[in-house]
Amino acid sequence: MVLNVSGRTDIVAFYTDWFINRYRDGYVDVRNPFYEKQVSRIYFQNVDAIVFCTKNPHPILPYLNEIKIPIIFQVTLTPYKRDIEPGVSPKGQIIEDIKNLSKLIGKENVWVRYDPIFISPKYSISYHVRAFQKLCRLLNGYVSHIIVSFLDDYKNVRKNLHVLNVLPFQEMDYQIIGKSFSESARKNGMTVQTCFEQRTLVEYGFQKGDCVSHELIYKLTGKTNFKTWKARGKGNCHCIEMVDIGAYNSCSHLCKYCYANYDERKVKYNRMKHDPSSSLLIGTLQFDDQIKIRK
Repeated sequence: MVLNVSGRTDIVAFYTDWFINRYRDGYVDVRNPFYEKQVSRIYFQNVDAIVFCTKNPHPILPYLNEIKIPIIFQVTLTPYKRDIEPGVSPKGQIIEDIKNLSKLIGKENVWVRYDPIFISPKYSISYHVRAFQKLCRLLNGYVSHIIVSFLDDYKNVRKNLHVLNVLPFQEMDYQIIGKSFSESARKNGMTVQTCFEQRTLVEYGFQKGDCVSHELIYKLTGKTNFKTWKARGKGNCHCIEMVDIGAYNSCSHLCKYCYANYDERKVKYNRMKHDPSSSLLIGTLQFDDQIKIRK
């Protein structure tokens, strides 16, 4: 089993104390987001690897030496300002934390996500080209792989269109991004790829790959018996199947393009229900919860 920590919320940024408590206790409970009374119990002894997804690795850095399970990090770092990412830490601090993370676990285990890309009057193609060049230059020697994706039509995106001011992509825009990003990555000893995108940009120099491939997990675990994530994207995603231990509407980054947050009032409510000593990320177990051990 591979844990995703987490695509539903930023556990590392806001709930590291809770995660470390769960790791020390040996198990974590995860409420089914579609069937509230169903709870999966996961014992860490059954976990083969952990994929940490975060925009702020800083809180967990002091605890990494405790974790004896193979890990990789995917750190999202985009060039948007507080109009788009009101709760995200200063980008300079994130850069330094990525460097420290690379020193601790090795650059082969740190992936940076430049994700998602959208263009607007404020965030133009030339803006992204300059930002990506700077990102690659600053992380030269600390990161080997960068993943790029484009904005998707989520409920939260539609709600925030007046803030995002999204402009449609033209073929020339894809070409400029493909060629310039490929060149910036190559000059700084990195690869760049998309994942789960119709436009892979391989014709402009991008590599073709998956965010969490079977090959990557084999290198981490030495095992090959992992399923492909068929539930994601109606079979178009070829990443390995992962178990997400997060909860929707619980991330205080409040990014205007996020798919996992779509109700800011619910975010505040859920944050208030969080108990670092609970086995669940949000709230506590109830007497009528149905707990099933997941293997």
